[in-house]
Amino acid sequence: MLRSINRNSKIKGTRFNEPSAFSLIFFLVGALIINGHADGKYSQQVREVQIKSSVDGALQNALFFASESEKEVPLLVALHTWSSGWQNTYNVPLAEGCIERQWAFIHPDFRGPNKRPDACGSDLAVSDIIDAVKWAKKKTRIDTNRIYLAGASGGGHMALQMAGRAPDIWAGVSSWVPITDCAVWHTECQRSGRRYYKDLEISCKGKPGDSSEVDLEYRKRSPLTWLGKASNIPLDINAGIRDGHEGSVPISHSLRAFNLLAESSLKLTQKQIDYFTKESKVPESLKSADPDPSYGKDRQPLWRGQSKATRITIFDGGHEMIPSAIFDWLARQKKP
Repeated sequence: MLRSINRNSKIKGTRFNEPSAFSLIFFLVGALIINGHADGKYSQQVREVQIKSSVDGALQNALFFASESEKEVPLLVALHTWSSGWQNTYNVPLAEGCIERQWAFIHPDFRGPNKRPDACGSDLAVSDIIDAVKWAKKKTRIDTNRIYLAGASGGGHMALQMAGRAPDIWAGVSSWVPITDCAVWHTECQRSGRRYYKDLEISCKGKPGDSSEVDLEYRKRSPLTWLGKASNIPLDINAGIRDGHEGSVPISHSLRAFNLLAESSLKLTQKQIDYFTKESKVPESLKSADPDPSYGKDRQPLWRGQSKATRITIFDGGHEMIPSAIFDWLARQKKP
């Protein structure tokens, strides 16, 4: 089922009539705050579609852009944030970037906001994203060596979940300000007064410690449980150094994900992770990152680690993603 969305593309109050204008603005500015709203709408080239679940037969809505190229093209699977669904406009810049580059783009629902057991990293949500990839491959010519995944916040959580649950699909996974341990985040949200702990209790059918069954649900929905299977995938984890103070996810979630995949000699110490998280500063024992133009003038990397296929960047920012950095990194990834 295909229906065109009659929408004009407009980001941060600026209408983009030319691809060059889009590239310039996001190269220099590049960041969108997740706790706010993207002031934009999807292009009319992005269409509403429905994809039948291979597990329970439910029709799942999605947004889709198909390139007009006769050649095989990359596919970007963009994942919505924690409290939203397939119509969320936060990923408008990712759709616009795909249109500019003539990549295919799909924005699945994967059971919508993380406020029910069927969502929040569940088996059904995982299968929905795999179904979306299979569906896109049937609808247009996809380069299977260049299938990418990207998301921020709840989308970053699900990007890492998919990296571990379906590692063979992805040529590159870009995860921004992700939740990686649901039980730990439950405690953090209770402490900070953020409502997300209630979402977790609904999704996991209880509080951590209520029962062994509930604790299993928290583990199954946590990327740290699965990430060990993603050691060979190019993985780019990003977090703003002030997240957890100005945003909802402490950067310890990203740092622990990197540690799980890093070689022993490159792992951070618990003292370094605590300092990063509490002080919003780079420990003096770590080398500062080199400049990276793709992050824009005001969101430069402060520290960067690399171990085998996994890269982590702690940048000057909060709970946000930088579209120009996502495309810069993904465009360089291809399965051998």
